[in-house]
Amino acid sequence: MEGILPLWKERGMTSHDCVFKLRKILQTKKVGHGGTLDPDVDGVLPICVGKGTKVIEYLTDSGKTYEGAITLGFSTTTEDASGEQVAVEKLVQPFSDAEIDQAMAAFVGEITQIPPMYSAVKVNGKRLYEYARNGEAVERPERKALIETFERTSEPLFDEVAGTQTWRFKVVCGKGTYVRTLAVDTGKKLGVPAHMSDLTRTASGGFTKEQALTLAQVQELVSENQLAAIFLPIEAAVSQFPRVDLTDELWEQVKNGVPQTKKDFHIPSEYHEEVAVFYRKKLVSIYKEHPSKPFLLKPSKVIRNQLSEIIE
Repeated sequence: MEGILPLWKERGMTSHDCVFKLRKILQTKKVGHGGTLDPDVDGVLPICVGKGTKVIEYLTDSGKTYEGAITLGFSTTTEDASGEQVAVEKLVQPFSDAEIDQAMAAFVGEITQIPPMYSAVKVNGKRLYEYARNGEAVERPERKALIETFERTSEPLFDEVAGTQTWRFKVVCGKGTYVRTLAVDTGKKLGVPAHMSDLTRTASGGFTKEQALTLAQVQELVSENQLAAIFLPIEAAVSQFPRVDLTDELWEQVKNGVPQTKKDFHIPSEYHEEVAVFYRKKLVSIYKEHPSKPFLLKPSKVIRNQLSEIIE
């Protein structure tokens, strides 16, 4: 049993809860996820099974798409709706569409973020949420994040009584982006406290919400002996890399981890990223540039090195 399952994680569950339940449903221990989702967030959670666990890192590194809501007027301890209010500044009048759009546009491109205290980032061997739960202050490291698009998708709603203003957004971003922090920083750009009041991940690892299955749907398919309808091939995780198809002669070398020249792989000399190596239409290895010999490529990840794993 191997492959990738785009799971629709429901709210109230941790990503680990999903892995735990799937291990029982699929009756296999080799299950992992490609990108944590907070319990209050629903959306696409790529799941890797069997040899699929070898390509988790490539799913985690890929871009993600979120849809959610930002509320101005107060901030919270967790930067989302689950936390306690820590700063309140009721709005007397709403911000205009143009002001909001201008503030959001300022975050498109490479930005610097400070991770939320309630996050899994480690500082001095402890996760930030552990410091937060103990009421301890600690300096948080800055991190770079890439925001491809950040757009308002609804008309802002002004609540005169509560002194808040809320609108929906869509963001396409790179690995390690904290969307909660993006919401808070948008408020700071406008000069008022803010928090992320809703969030759904609609795409991750190259998979969309339309492809995702719920745990209940997975259970039903397993009960009907339709495992083939559940998994996508692990090859789907490396579609962003140039593909190299091996000859029988090259396979004999690659299966033993022998470095190859870029010329042998028909890779331009100026290319410096990883390549996906296939044999008989199956992913067998990931090769990357040799650290001291740039004309050579060496294996960075071996997926399959036995013919029996390729011919099924």
